[in-house]
Amino acid sequence: MTDLFSSFTQRGVTFRNRIGIAPMCQYCCADDGLPTDWHLAHLASRAVGGAGMVCAEASAVEAIGRISHGDLGIWSDAHIGPHKRLAAAIAAGGAVPAIQLAHAGRKASRAPAWYPAPATPSWDCAAPSALAFQGFAPPHEMSEAEILETIDAFAVAAKRSVAAVYNMIEMHAAHGYLSHQFLSPLSNQRSDKWGGSFEGRTRFIREATKAVRAAMPDSLPLWVRISHTDWVDGGWDTPEAIELCKMLKGLGVDMIDVSSGGVDARQKIPLGPGYQVPGAEAVKKGAGIAVAAVGLITEAKQAQEILTSGKADVILIARASLRDPYWPMRAAAELGRTDALKIAPQYDRGWNTLGKWEMDFPVGDTPQPSL
Repeated sequence: MTDLFSSFTQRGVTFRNRIGIAPMCQYCCADDGLPTDWHLAHLASRAVGGAGMVCAEASAVEAIGRISHGDLGIWSDAHIGPHKRLAAAIAAGGAVPAIQLAHAGRKASRAPAWYPAPATPSWDCAAPSALAFQGFAPPHEMSEAEILETIDAFAVAAKRSVAAVYNMIEMHAAHGYLSHQFLSPLSNQRSDKWGGSFEGRTRFIREATKAVRAAMPDSLPLWVRISHTDWVDGGWDTPEAIELCKMLKGLGVDMIDVSSGGVDARQKIPLGPGYQVPGAEAVKKGAGIAVAAVGLITEAKQAQEILTSGKADVILIARASLRDPYWPMRAAAELGRTDALKIAPQYDRGWNTLGKWEMDFPVGDTPQPSL
């Protein structure tokens, strides 16, 4: 049985448990893509809360690849220093610091959801085909030169991520952003080698993966987030996702973060607890690769059952951690595994069956922090 609080090692990196904080766009506070104190406080608190991995939000590999003005980026060397500070804060909390490399493609240049959308986009957006996402401004179709430049941008961003001392890199190929736009026949209607057949539509993510893997030390793991289905007839589907993941495994990818949807507004997603777990299980079994499950996983017993039944290898939480940065501590108490969760002693009080804090150490005799 895989224990939620068991450690595991990928390449040269050891994760203290199988709980990860998924990348969550904040759509605010970044200064021309530079992380600020907002991002440090947001992510460091979740590391202190006991997660084994904390991933910084989607960080654009090009300025035009940001979803909004407030997004993080890593498209220049100026971004390395602030990201290094952010990664160090996550590591100080005991979690593996990770970053998600991304490009929004035709879903770029938007206002945060809680603001009115601008009448016109702030910058020109690029995509595999000149097809707009419903309600968005139309992008221009990328030339082959632009495609190759973007692949190179992913590789250079990976080098900057390593320089910033992130110990895991995830590539974003889900939720209707650029890499996913290439994958789906709903958004990719090219007739050249970057579209059409399965081989053509998967070429961008395969070439980008090869470039990123080559830019990273062998000692660091590489993950890829995919949407296993578009939830639209005639779109990208789970069998294609499985075949892609077989290829990605051969290219040096260590984990697939399995999500879904986002490329077409017509999607009909059957929302419910763990609604994406069947996709994760299908990829794990079909491609023979480790997978992370994500999506409405909110309860400790639910997370443990997913691992116990072999449906996934890692559990990623997002909104549950916004509600409670200390979700891993609460889960350890509920599962009777407080002995397995090593956290800062200032926070190490454990939960009893009534949900109250109990002192593990006598007042005045608390040991020094040891992460």
